Amino acid sequence: MPFLLSSQNVFEYLINQGICSPEDKEQSQIELKPAKNFNLLITLPNSHKILIKQERHNQEGKTYGEFFNEWRVHDLCRQFPDLQKLLPYLSSALDFNPQHSIIVFNYLKNYQDLSEFYVKKSNFITQIATSLGTTLASIHKLTWNHQDYREFLHNYQGGLAEEIPNLTAGLERITPEIFSWVPVDGLKFFALYQRYDSLGKAIAQLNHTYKACCLTHNDLKLNNILLSLDWQQPNDSIVRIIDWENSNWGDPASDLGTLIGSYLQIWLDSMITSKTIALEESLRLATTPLEALQPSIASLAIAYLNHFPEILETSPEFLLRVVQFAGLALIETIQAKLQHQKSFGNSGICMLQVAKTLLCRPEQSIPTVFGMPALEITHRAVRSERVKE
Repeated sequence: MPFLLSSQNVFEYLINQGICSPEDKEQSQIELKPAKNFNLLITLPNSHKILIKQERHNQEGKTYGEFFNEWRVHDLCRQFPDLQKLLPYLSSALDFNPQHSIIVFNYLKNYQDLSEFYVKKSNFITQIATSLGTTLASIHKLTWNHQDYREFLHNYQGGLAEEIPNLTAGLERITPEIFSWVPVDGLKFFALYQRYDSLGKAIAQLNHTYKACCLTHNDLKLNNILLSLDWQQPNDSIVRIIDWENSNWGDPASDLGTLIGSYLQIWLDSMITSKTIALEESLRLATTPLEALQPSIASLAIAYLNHFPEILETSPEFLLRVVQFAGLALIETIQAKLQHQKSFGNSGICMLQVAKTLLCRPEQSIPTVFGMPALEITHRAVRSERVKE
């Protein structure tokens, strides 16, 4: 039984959960939404839509419990009045069945996938990045150093995963088992990675300085962000952050760095690569040049620091660590492609070289990533704060 619900029995489930009435069944439409899980989109007679996500069951009838963290974040915001203001920035969860790992959402039909928006428009509008930076900073700032929130998550129905992650997971010493799942091309990645001793040391140091101090998403990529269809209109929540399945009490630099890494991936995925073209030339020939992304990346960071300036007071090296986490995000992208696509070609080699620079030389990388030095980023954030006051 890989999935519990199908188009034949989903309404019986929704009726039993008190989400729909029997009268809704005949006039509603059911649509399969492509995803790693068997997702069902239900359009009710009043045009309201709900999305049902469920995990695949293994041969023993068990799941990994991916949706536990997602529901826990929503419950956190509902339990504490000060955090209820964050709900418009999240997905809209209605119901969770932990026994069968089924979660039901209000479908946000007035939103679109931000990554798809960028692909279609090829226009990286700074207003969107500014709103995203403010939204992320709001989540981090409102939960920052609140022991009661941390304890709620830690004690929630069985406890919290380790707050300090192993950032070198999957990058340790090569063992014979690796040959059973990594293709020949993939072995090139591990050979290159282990050739750079400074890269492993940089990741280990980043792990050592990891500062778990607020609620973090831990998979903050552009495809986990929704953009309002009315984003051009004045609105406090033109973006929503979804898919909180990996959320934890973690390091805010990790979220911001991963997001910046997702922007950089647009540039790196557009490179023209060949064995006969040097790395610098491949980067220069990218169809989406870094210069097109820098204003949005800078606006993202400036808005974040403008809304959450306290982070620099306690972590003066915050921007350096953000850049390092951006590099780590690129390495994780390479690992994901190895796992799912079993490939590591010239584009992967270029991405690894860029990741190495970000991790090992973050201070020198800041002007390249943001299009301006660190001092200007912080000064612009301070000026924005003064104008706001």
